[in-house]
Amino acid sequence: MSMYLCCFRHLCGESPQSHIPIKISPSIVLDTGYIGHEVVIVKNGMRICGTGAALGNTPILQNKAYFEVKLQQTGIWGVGISTRNANLNKVPLGDDNQSWVLCSDNSIRHNSEEKHKISVTPQEGDVIGVTFDHVELNFFINGKSTHTPVTGFKGTIYPVLFVDDGAVLDAVFDNFSYGPPPGYDGIMIEKSLLEND
Repeated sequence: MSMYLCCFRHLCGESPQSHIPIKISPSIVLDTGYIGHEVVIVKNGMRICGTGAALGNTPILQNKAYFEVKLQQTGIWGVGISTRNANLNKVPLGDDNQSWVLCSDNSIRHNSEEKHKISVTPQEGDVIGVTFDHVELNFFINGKSTHTPVTGFKGTIYPVLFVDDGAVLDAVFDNFSYGPPPGYDGIMIEKSLLEND
């Protein structure tokens, strides 16, 4: 042990024998292991810029999950859910059967089909809410439902964000601006996943 560390511990009232390891619970962030090649993740894993998509670092396993995305800068972007099999280098997502996304052109896409078109165009500073209960995916703009449910999911699902053409998005997995609708909660990391760490 270095003399400086020893002195620091002594000044803080810590004896060398009182060092106890602390396990910090992991937080939900954008997963740098599942991003497009030209994606940049900053702000402690919460902001996506560049070109491509990023998944959240934990699957949505609970019955009723909610997360938000703040539109920091417009461009080409999308928000929704995806499996890990989606091509995270190809934007926009929603052109395959692995992703379900609300895109910057106001369309909700899956498998190259436009499932819905929302009537409100999100602007810089707006917050997009996403609810998912394994039966329906729904979107909210600044706390108001778009009334555009999407169904038909298969596989293990993750939050997904994509950007291009200068768009910047912030993922929000807690401390929500608008909060989940009744019965929904922020995405939880399952206890079994923690035990595998």
